[in-house]
Amino acid sequence: MATFIGIDYQTWWFLLIGAVFTGYIILDGFDLGAGALHLFFNKEESRRIALNAIGPVWDGNEVWIVIGGGALFAGFPEVYATMLSAFYIPFMLFLVAIIFRAISIEFRSKEPMAWWRRMWDVSYSISSALIAFLLGVVLGNVTQGINMGADHVFRGSFTEFLNPYALLTGVTTLALLMMHGAIYLVMKTENRLYAKLTVMVRNTTIFFVIMILLTSFYTLLYLPHMAAVIRRYPELFFVPVLMVLAIANITRQITKRKYMFAFISSAVTISLLMVLVAMELYPNMLLSKQDAAYHLTVYNAASSQKTLGIMLTVAAIGVPLVVGYTTFVFMTFKGKVELDEMSY
Repeated sequence: MATFIGIDYQTWWFLLIGAVFTGYIILDGFDLGAGALHLFFNKEESRRIALNAIGPVWDGNEVWIVIGGGALFAGFPEVYATMLSAFYIPFMLFLVAIIFRAISIEFRSKEPMAWWRRMWDVSYSISSALIAFLLGVVLGNVTQGINMGADHVFRGSFTEFLNPYALLTGVTTLALLMMHGAIYLVMKTENRLYAKLTVMVRNTTIFFVIMILLTSFYTLLYLPHMAAVIRRYPELFFVPVLMVLAIANITRQITKRKYMFAFISSAVTISLLMVLVAMELYPNMLLSKQDAAYHLTVYNAASSQKTLGIMLTVAAIGVPLVVGYTTFVFMTFKGKVELDEMSY
């Protein structure tokens, strides 16, 4: 089995895919959260400012999910095939919502009529909230497993995805991204909208803390396998401890109105949540409710060693370029939003 600095290629791909999807949730997450909050802004100017806060970055942020999907297909084609067939309806809803979010942002400012802009405002907000919710629903089903047989074909129905844990995870993800988006928006605004957003930041943080507590209790009570690794290796307990400290620091920085540090803590919270999920799943990637022998793992679902090696080289070149481009865009458009004739 080929390795790089002592870690096999399969594990490297598992880590790479996890890192890319984490990057997507952090970056596009604040776009989605800002969109979910959009209808809470009553004034036309406030909605325009909120749109222009994400205007230069939202489409670039979506690149990360394209990279993640491509990496999953290249590294673990069987997981890709099973997930897309099993989650067909959620993924179709996800794609439709992405399309409507994009056209809502672009079409809103094309006509001056109030009804036209209101229609696209509703479309933008609903599609953003739906994407965030569906991300959580998929994650909830991945963590608890799906009805998959020995042939790795999904044997269940769509209604199985709408189970209490998946719905709870969906709402928790929505709450997390609403908080993440509110913190981003408050960094980009000033005057009366800034004052309004400081209240939104506080309310969305309370919403998230309540939801993460409920989800954590449910996970510990009904999904014992999600804590098995930490029970086996107690030294890993520092990961959930760090996550709790990151969440606590969000509230601390919000109280001090140091929103940049709150945003960083929010991003760290997302990262640690993804680390916890990856840590408890590994080496599994997709769990079967029927039998543990049917799990798809990083070893029985991976591409050939040659494919993994070549694609790792491609990833080593491509991912830093995307990171560099993303950093450049954020540095270029840093600061408060100012409306002009080129704005949405």
